[in-house]
Amino acid sequence: MDEGLASAVRLKPRRGESFAARAGHALRRTLSSSAAREVAEVTRVAEVLQRPVTTGRQIAVTSIRGGSGKSTVAALLGTTYAHYRQDPVLLLEADPALGSLPLRLGVQSRRWTTSDVADIVKPDMSLLDVTGYLVQLPHNAWLLPASQGQIGVMLDSRAYERAVVALRRYFGVMVIDCETMPAEVARVALASAHARVLTAPATPEGITSTYAVLQWMQQLPRHVIASTVVVLTELTVHSGLDLDEAARPLTSTGASVQVLPYDRHLAAGGPVQTELLAHPTRKATARLASDVFHLSQKRY
Repeated sequence: MDEGLASAVRLKPRRGESFAARAGHALRRTLSSSAAREVAEVTRVAEVLQRPVTTGRQIAVTSIRGGSGKSTVAALLGTTYAHYRQDPVLLLEADPALGSLPLRLGVQSRRWTTSDVADIVKPDMSLLDVTGYLVQLPHNAWLLPASQGQIGVMLDSRAYERAVVALRRYFGVMVIDCETMPAEVARVALASAHARVLTAPATPEGITSTYAVLQWMQQLPRHVIASTVVVLTELTVHSGLDLDEAARPLTSTGASVQVLPYDRHLAAGGPVQTELLAHPTRKATARLASDVFHLSQKRY
């Protein structure tokens, strides 16, 4: 996006929850035993996220429709892994149709794309050589955009596979923001990933459509759906949907289900600033990142 236009449309970021809600969380932690449970949960999550890997883990994030929070979830996962891990983390965008991952990560200038790097990176290159073609993010994270903000940029499955093969040995974790299903690159990414995240809006239509996709995935090798986490994203406050009840048919397919609660900061769009996320969102993100990483290390 042009820097002048980006400045014009940029809004002041909102906190994920109101002051009253933040104060309520703090008071409950002070007056109850929940503080000890939170510390135990944070410790458990950190232990999982910091486990060493022998080969880079590929985590594919996709959806069956736009507007389900796919790129937002990819950004949250990538920044979480970068926060906890010591090895380099790569966020790879495989959605060239003006994907919003760079926007969610606060990136404005992009020079090289996934298609470019597929033909540039050679086996004798060092990590320093490779990162020269990437966009540096906070901590030890890097971004490879799918386009330069241009309409009509294409990414075929062969270029995607070459890029992943060339880059995977440099990074402990790769979070791949795929096209929506059933696009070709998304299918290839799901098949080759170590774990999969399928985002869906927490609506009756979103859950019904996702259930149909999971039924299709049941026909694939068992490890595919066993290492899939469905993330139901709450796009509004108090939708009235019973998410526990709605999740039952989804979990019956063999996939896991988690909820990303409504968050004012995420709903406003723009760059994700983790310090502004609501407390429930931070907890849900850490739990999701931990569970997905654990699935990526399992042998089926």
